Amino acid sequence: MFQRSASIAAVMLTLSAGLSACSEEKTAAQAAPPPPPQVTVAKPTKKVIADYDEYVGRFVALDFVEVRARVSGYLDKIHFTDGQMVKVGDPLFTIDRRPFQAAVDQANASIAQAQANVAFAQSDLERGESLVRGTTITQQSLDQRLQAKRVAEANLTAQQAASRQYALDLEFTELTAPIAGRIGDRRVSVGNLVTGGTSGNTTLLATIASVDPIRFEFTMDEASYLRYLKAASSKAADSSGRGLSMTAQLKLIDEKDFVHQGEIDFVDNAIDKSSGTIRGRAVFKNADGRLTPGMFGRIRLAASEPAEALLVPDAAVGTEQVRKFVYAVDGDNVAKPKYVTLGPLVDGLRVITAGLSPDDTVIVNGLMRIRPGAKVTPQQAAADATNPKDQTVRTN
Repeated sequence: MFQRSASIAAVMLTLSAGLSACSEEKTAAQAAPPPPPQVTVAKPTKKVIADYDEYVGRFVALDFVEVRARVSGYLDKIHFTDGQMVKVGDPLFTIDRRPFQAAVDQANASIAQAQANVAFAQSDLERGESLVRGTTITQQSLDQRLQAKRVAEANLTAQQAASRQYALDLEFTELTAPIAGRIGDRRVSVGNLVTGGTSGNTTLLATIASVDPIRFEFTMDEASYLRYLKAASSKAADSSGRGLSMTAQLKLIDEKDFVHQGEIDFVDNAIDKSSGTIRGRAVFKNADGRLTPGMFGRIRLAASEPAEALLVPDAAVGTEQVRKFVYAVDGDNVAKPKYVTLGPLVDGLRVITAGLSPDDTVIVNGLMRIRPGAKVTPQQAAADATNPKDQTVRTN
């Protein structure tokens, strides 16, 4: 019994010593401060950039023509495939020429008859003039022969004019492309009666839209318009562009970059009272015909001259109510907030317009692990982590 009690006491003594050692280790661990959190830091990137405005608009054809006949008749032939590219002078439609050819032949016969009448009246007048010398014909008879000659000449002139009109109508039976571009689908099939003329309800046969170059129309707000005018005031004014002789870049809705280069060629002469905007227009080359009238696009205009700016990763920017800030690390590795003014964003990099200097060391990763005034363990970011690839874009 005594031995059993001694064994129990020894076990309890051992457990007590172990628990005491654990308690001492735990207390020591709690007393030691945690190491400073590791963060990634980098200097702001300096880059020469330009501020841009973007606008949405539509493409419009430089020229757009409705193909209509000038004479009436039955459609005889169609010389194109729907949607094909055509050049100036390419044949499009043929109206039945036979009635117009018959009218031209009849007019030519009338001219020949009128010429014969003129020749007869001329010879008759010459005979009368010779008879006057012998006092064998009265002056009245001579005047009548002179009038007959003049009437025959006038009739010849009228027949020649009619012949030219009939020849013109015959020419109008062949419809050719007045401009170069892409033709739409045919609106009338062969065999239908086509109503022509210069007024009234004429028949629409097809439409042609020019392709290269092509225009892009958009609207800009009044403030932006004034800013562009101010920027262009030092340059030579352009009468069509209202002084806005500037380049433009454009991208389509399925494109990531502004790959199309053009220039402003027109600004409207009045600001819309209801919207406070003014219409602008740019022209772009379109050799491959990809840009189509009615298509949406986004145009980009330079809002300022290129200037050097500071950029940091957008993930390095924090928000405190309505203010924006970044954490900067000082010489003692202490994180301190610096309130900044933000500019546009490009490729994950944010332009800082105020509140930051090129010598500041900014925390670009690990913001959730720090608090203002806390020590940190900074690690330098990779060299290319803050290098922008493109110029800055500000979207309106």
